[in-house]
Amino acid sequence: MPNVIANGIEIEYDTFGDLSSPPLLLIAGTRAQLISWPDPLCDQLAKQGLYVIRYDNRDVGLSSKIDYAAAPNMLEVLASRERGEDAKIPYTLDDMAEDAIGLLDALNFEKAHVFGISIGGMIGQIMAIRYPSRVSTLISMMCGTAGASIGAVKPEVASIGMIPPPEDRDGYVEHNVRFFHVLAGSKIPLDDQLTRQVAQQSYDRCYYPEGWARQQIAVLTAWDRTQALKSVTVPTLVILGSEDPVIPVEDGRAVAEAVPGAELLIIEGLGHGLQFPEVWPIWVDAVAAHTRKAGS
Repeated sequence: MPNVIANGIEIEYDTFGDLSSPPLLLIAGTRAQLISWPDPLCDQLAKQGLYVIRYDNRDVGLSSKIDYAAAPNMLEVLASRERGEDAKIPYTLDDMAEDAIGLLDALNFEKAHVFGISIGGMIGQIMAIRYPSRVSTLISMMCGTAGASIGAVKPEVASIGMIPPPEDRDGYVEHNVRFFHVLAGSKIPLDDQLTRQVAQQSYDRCYYPEGWARQQIAVLTAWDRTQALKSVTVPTLVILGSEDPVIPVEDGRAVAEAVPGAELLIIEGLGHGLQFPEVWPIWVDAVAAHTRKAGS
């Protein structure tokens, strides 16, 4: 896969589709490498007349590791925020948004449709707020308006999410399968084979838990974007799962309510994640319709 220097770091990426088609930038969630966007899903999006770009965020996969910045103690950071003090953190979601803009620069794209999931949706929101001329449309999936949840994250999610994954390959894979089962909803089944495959490929490609911890700090200390989203003029589609245990529906609704004219798509029985092939046609059709409408 190719890589470029963007925003002062190295970013690994790959593409699907025709270079002459409108670009669609896919931004992955916390801990997730670019391969978390499965190849068949990317192919389906490309067949809708989009040039699909997926990439590794900083600190995961084959992009630069911010190893000169040790991950601060998460509890100490949160305690500092409770006291109203500024906590020193390695980087912010704004820095990660600048990485995405830098990638577009390096690839010579003036603007792109932006499709982000979870932390990727937060990064996409910041791009639409701070760099509206670079965003053709925004698809914000499975994320809210701030680092802290408006609704209640399920305890079992918080519990397993804080456990460092095992260092051995088999243990890592089984941990990920258990984790994504916790994130899945009741009506739309998780694809176990795909989940296991992505976990195996991710481990073989790059096992780097230090980066995940730094990304999580960036999420937990993210600023509340509610007011800023009210000024967004970029056509926006918000996609939610009705049974998402990480981002409760009210969190996602807050995004749709803040952005003027935003469309809202809630998928009944869906949890959190990308390993749900049954839902891919719904996402693909919605993204295709949204991007075409903006183009017209």
